[in-house]
Amino acid sequence: MTENENHPTRQANIKLIVTSGIIGLAVGVLLSVISIFLMMPSMMIVTQQCRLGLDETVSALEKSIVENGWVISTITDMNKSMAKHGVEFTPRVKLIKLCKPEYAKSVLETDRHISTIMPCTFSVWQGDDGKTYLSKMNMELMAKMFGGNVARVMGGDVAEEEEKMLEGLLKK
Repeated sequence: MTENENHPTRQANIKLIVTSGIIGLAVGVLLSVISIFLMMPSMMIVTQQCRLGLDETVSALEKSIVENGWVISTITDMNKSMAKHGVEFTPRVKLIKLCKPEYAKSVLETDRHISTIMPCTFSVWQGDDGKTYLSKMNMELMAKMFGGNVARVMGGDVAEEEEKMLEGLLKK
């Protein structure tokens, strides 16, 4: 075979390799996007089992929050709140809303839209297994998504202080 006869076949092979590479890359990106989409909910909310019962966990958490220099704005008993509106719900759920005014001010000065997820909230709830759990937003991950001052405040100081508040309350 001469060089001219081999040339079209070689070009076809190169096109096939390039096309296969592009299709493979597109499929890889699509699968990555789908994986991230499916994993996001479990990454954004962190849930751990508590060492104590619901009321004991809420009491210990109240004490720890104040000791760490935070302010509790409200504790909502979701069962009582719903019952006032004619809705009965059996497993217990309490929401503890907390704030550190200095951090709130810093974030609100630069990113007021973040106020939709303020104040920070811990949810203490009973699972169907009768055990007590605590759920909270994954501040470090959330902060990384927003970047800037939100990342510095919520991903740094807030995340660190949350860990201190929860010390000894959660099973590992």
